[in-house]
Amino acid sequence: MANYLASKPRYEILDGLRGVAALLVVAFHLFETYSEGVTHQIINHGYLAVDFFFVLSGFVVGYAYDDRWGRMGTWPFFKRRLVRLHPLLVWGTFLGLLLFYFGGDMPDFARIGDVPVTTAVAVALLCMTMVPLPQAWDIRGWGEMNPLNGATWSLFWEYLANVAYALVIRHFSKGVLAGFVVCSAVFTVVLCMDIDVFGCLAERSYAAYTVIGGWSLSPDQLQIGITRLLYPFFCGLLLSRLFQEGTRSCAAGGEGGRGLRRSACRIQPSAFRVRGAFWWCSLAVVVMLAMPRVGGDVAENYWMNGLYEAVCILVVFPLVVVMGASSSTQRRTTAVNKFLGDISYPLYVTHYPLIYWQMSWAATHASLPAAVHVAVAVSLFFLAVGVAYASLRLYDEPVRSWLRQKLLS
Repeated sequence: MANYLASKPRYEILDGLRGVAALLVVAFHLFETYSEGVTHQIINHGYLAVDFFFVLSGFVVGYAYDDRWGRMGTWPFFKRRLVRLHPLLVWGTFLGLLLFYFGGDMPDFARIGDVPVTTAVAVALLCMTMVPLPQAWDIRGWGEMNPLNGATWSLFWEYLANVAYALVIRHFSKGVLAGFVVCSAVFTVVLCMDIDVFGCLAERSYAAYTVIGGWSLSPDQLQIGITRLLYPFFCGLLLSRLFQEGTRSCAAGGEGGRGLRRSACRIQPSAFRVRGAFWWCSLAVVVMLAMPRVGGDVAENYWMNGLYEAVCILVVFPLVVVMGASSSTQRRTTAVNKFLGDISYPLYVTHYPLIYWQMSWAATHASLPAAVHVAVAVSLFFLAVGVAYASLRLYDEPVRSWLRQKLLS
């Protein structure tokens, strides 16, 4: 069974796109240190990378596991996902613990100096289990689920999506799943257009008409996190099923499915195949995430930004994933895709402790010339990539190999 479960080829372009989005997340957070607010942020929609990651995850999980449940039970699925995701979560939290006391000079993090080492270690151990911390246990001051590595909040929702998929949603037919995705799309529109159905969104007026949020256990953040997860992840799952069905029909009827009646119930991969797909898809992701605030800083135009984000999440990101899955890489881009795919997850999980340090350094060295701040930010960008690559080679790959031998053989 282990050989079978490891036998499927990877979608190289999707791996590469995940890396492109991860690099943009790092740049977004580096710029965020100097931002005057969400309407002025450079790489303004960088936070949408999380929603793009969820589409990719849903597609890849469906492709990897949908047809394996006859050979694999629920617990083996959970073990495989834990082996894939959890080692780096532990390492990223430990890195956050190592750098925790270097961030105490920023006013927002003033409570750091009063936190005993034993408390910080206890919080780290809890966060390593993926238990989300309530705001009362926050030791930094931002109310994060993981105050040592705030970016891992999206992994909490990723874990929940995997649990829901394994226990319930994998049993859905395509029709039922499509209905579930449509209902989830309605909640996405409600959030993007700032329609306060549940009376929770008034607390996030600073981020009105955006999907910003999901990293705390407060009511508004829980609504945002659930909404950001449901449509992207399970739309990706639905796309993977339609895509695989279309792939089988093409294989049965020849290239492009000649000799078969084209069906609206499947995706014909040939219809989305383009030359140089990785570069076109990467350009689309960069443009979508780097787009300046739509409607500007005029309150009457905020709805335009909400509409933009809804279109990105509901339409553009799924299309990019389908195009990337439908196309093949050229020889000269295969290595690029592999490198980007390899570092994407470690980069996302390990970069934010460095961002905490940058925020504290920038707050205490505001008088230095802008060129110095730019040099520090650029250096941190490359340092984050280096830390990610080292984490992958020296820690993640050896640990996952050992865990696979112990748990999956």
